[in-house]
Amino acid sequence: MKRTHIVLLVLVAAAVCIIVSMFGDFSTYETFASAAKEPGKQYHVIGYLEKDKALDYDPVKDPNHFSFYVKDKAGNVSKVVFNGAKPTDIEKSEQIVMTGYMEEGHFRCNKIQMKCPSKYKNDQVAIGNAS
Repeated sequence: MKRTHIVLLVLVAAAVCIIVSMFGDFSTYETFASAAKEPGKQYHVIGYLEKDKALDYDPVKDPNHFSFYVKDKAGNVSKVVFNGAKPTDIEKSEQIVMTGYMEEGHFRCNKIQMKCPSKYKNDQVAIGNAS
């Protein structure tokens, strides 16, 4: 190979690496247990709303505090605290995808995406306030 071909190949590889690192979100879904190993690090956790446990939301007391319980794909149940208003119809959601981190024994969530059971309804996304 000519020297120019090698240099061009290296430049293309470097450009691909830069583009992937800037725009690629190749995160996988984790469990509460794996998120607890590194508190403070952002994770995506997928789970199901624990409907037999109480949802805590009082818009008069604090409209930006909503807490509930979720069972992840490994069967672990954890309290989830969301800094935002209670998403509409969260009780009807099939699955919940949360972005956040573990903090003091609970999952601090800053984004919730609800997977609705109807194939004709779009997924709903709720984004919380930074704290």
